[in-house]
Amino acid sequence: MNTKKEVISVLLVDDEPHFRKGIRTLLNFYTTSSSLGLNVIGEAASVEQAVKLTAEQHPTLILLDLELPPDDGIMALQRLGELSYNGKVLILSAHQQDEWIFRAMQAGACGYVFKDQLATQLCEAITTVINNQVYLPPDVATAFFRLFHYYTGHSLNSSHSSIHLTEREQEVLNWLVQGASNEQIAGNLYITVATVKAHLTAIFDKLSVTSRTQAIVKALKLGLVCP
Repeated sequence: MNTKKEVISVLLVDDEPHFRKGIRTLLNFYTTSSSLGLNVIGEAASVEQAVKLTAEQHPTLILLDLELPPDDGIMALQRLGELSYNGKVLILSAHQQDEWIFRAMQAGACGYVFKDQLATQLCEAITTVINNQVYLPPDVATAFFRLFHYYTGHSLNSSHSSIHLTEREQEVLNWLVQGASNEQIAGNLYITVATVKAHLTAIFDKLSVTSRTQAIVKALKLGLVCP
């Protein structure tokens, strides 16, 4: 029996027409090959256009570049906040510096994807933010939360007595937080990739999470690892 897809309205915001065309192609592919139903309802090349189209079209999801004339994507996020926009904003950016990621998330973004990783991460990122979760690439999650706790003055070392990891699970988690892949973790610990996956499954279960990013975030919040 065919299940009708929920259609997610999308606004593309980037000042490069060729890039927007490429994103449209990716979104069309996701619509035909996955459970995502994505409908691009508009495109914007500036902050003003983005704000105007958002007010008119009320998209469920905005895919937003951080380099927009005449200001930048951070200004767009602030303007969207003034509109009381209640949809989701996912940043697609070439900026990989920790400070840019922190500023974007602080300004109201729900997720952040590097442009050179769109082919492998965009579908997961969209699914994550649409399900009311935060998406950050695993290799930047640690840096982001280090900045978050630095600027807010929060301690990373809260109580975690209810979480009991084995010594090997702790080692795997430590490498995970550093952004290591399964293959890198296996090499560092002299175990097989299959064993790494088994340990990650156990770690995810104990932390009640379903992804690497969620595991990193929760481990940092609970003080299970040091950033």
